Amino acid sequence: MQYRTIKKTGDEISPLGFGAMRLPLKNGKIDRQKARELIYHAIDNGVNFIDTAYLYGDSESFLGEILKGEYADKVKLCTKLPAINVRKYEDMETILAEQLKRLQRDCIDYYLIHAVDLKAMNKLLKKDLIKFLNKAKSEGKIKHIGFSYHGPKEEFDILIDGYDWDVVMVQYNYFDENVQASVEGIEYAASKGMGVFIMEPLKGGILAGKMPADAEEIFKNANPNKSNAQWAMEWVLNNRNVTCVLSGMNTLEQLDENLEVANNTMPMSMSFEDLETVEHVKRVMRNSLRINCSTCGYCMPCPQGVNIPECMKIYNEKYLFGHKGFFNPALFDYYQYVGGIMGSSGNAGKCNGCGKCLRKCPQKLDIIKELKTVKKEFEFPGMSIILVFIQKIGFPLYRQMVKLLNR
Repeated sequence: MQYRTIKKTGDEISPLGFGAMRLPLKNGKIDRQKARELIYHAIDNGVNFIDTAYLYGDSESFLGEILKGEYADKVKLCTKLPAINVRKYEDMETILAEQLKRLQRDCIDYYLIHAVDLKAMNKLLKKDLIKFLNKAKSEGKIKHIGFSYHGPKEEFDILIDGYDWDVVMVQYNYFDENVQASVEGIEYAASKGMGVFIMEPLKGGILAGKMPADAEEIFKNANPNKSNAQWAMEWVLNNRNVTCVLSGMNTLEQLDENLEVANNTMPMSMSFEDLETVEHVKRVMRNSLRINCSTCGYCMPCPQGVNIPECMKIYNEKYLFGHKGFFNPALFDYYQYVGGIMGSSGNAGKCNGCGKCLRKCPQKLDIIKELKTVKKEFEFPGMSIILVFIQKIGFPLYRQMVKLLNR
């Protein structure tokens, strides 16, 4: 694997990093055996950067359990201080101490301020963030410092110039080329010697899975042997200012595919024809996508139990793939995954407009408005009663019939 060097730290980083936000789950918890196999396989094949966060469920403790012995020395570990959890200066020291304990380390290689824009950063500065960072660094608890950005591109340079940061993490993919930091912001950070780490390279999986037929045709005509995910990952890694792309891989197939791209994609290596192909697909996708949601989940949890990312994902897929009619796949997915047929409900109609999700959305979406649109699209009067009937009577009868037929 060809590594990329961060000028400010001197570290050589693998162009593919392992993001621990979407580790494989089993019964709602990290599937420790499967996740361990994935991470060890990644490290054995050259990945040397793993990203997690205080808010990523049990991922810090899990990584502390498995990154021992030979594996502890083979990776740079990155975690984040949750800006949303800081009420006073002491909170920062308490959280860091807890993270060191979870990770079973004396020092964290890369420590980022999580999910900030200018407003959030100013609040932290008033709570003596700089004092905390300098103190933690002088005490040897953290080596390198950065932030993950979730604000408008107009504010990005202001934050970059506000402190002697080592790295920054931004959202960047061919569909969202100019949101958040934008191409110019990434170039500016790199010009200062900072490492640039990329989140959401596949836009929450939208750029990896099935696409509209006309977009699929464009990619297949250009190269029938390359997957949609490979096109997206290659496009990001082609940027010479990108240090590392973080991917939340939860199968060996996904991991091996990304490893292949990381091994074979050098900066500025894509042909003009391939870049033109991606641009063409982007135009097609923009004509179909209704809500610019990356399904990152930062809006969660919803106090009313709405599964906001899934609601928006299903709504987008209805138009991306042209699902029509009453019995279309999107409608079935909606009732199955958020309507409550398969368990607890998280449908858009449960939103009461409290607005707690709005300040947490990196895309600055009007989530309340969008959920009303989703509700209008998929829900109907009496839906909740019908779903309860299916749950309590329909499914038990169905399971009983299956048992009888299999005797």
